Amino acid sequence: MAHYLMTGSYTSEAWSAQVQNPQNRLEAVTPVFEAAGGSIESAYMSFGESDLVLIVQFPDNVNAASLAIALAAGGGVTNWKTTPLISMDDGVSAIKKAGTLTYSPPGK
Repeated sequence: MAHYLMTGSYTSEAWSAQVQNPQNRLEAVTPVFEAAGGSIESAYMSFGESDLVLIVQFPDNVNAASLAIALAAGGGVTNWKTTPLISMDDGVSAIKKAGTLTYSPPGK
C-alpha cells in the first residue's frame, strides 16, 4: 500500500465544537479512512500552519483522493493537503533513473 502525508486545519466552527465538547476525533474518522480502503499509521495534532498531521496508507491515489474529497465536503477541515510518500529505496531508484535521462529546459 502507498503511504501519504495528510495535513489540514480545523475550521473555526470545528474548533468551537471541540472546545464545547472535547473528543478524540481519530476515533470518529478511522472508520471513514477504512471505508475508503485506507488506514491511519500515525496521527498528531500540531500548531502552526496545520492543526492535523497524519501518515496514512491507501491502495492507490484514487482511494486517497476520495478520502480527501469527503473530508473537504464535510466542512470541518480546511487547507487539506495530501502528499504521496515513497520509501528511501524507491527514492534512490528514482535518483538513479534521473541520472539516465536528458532534459533540455526551454530556451536551451
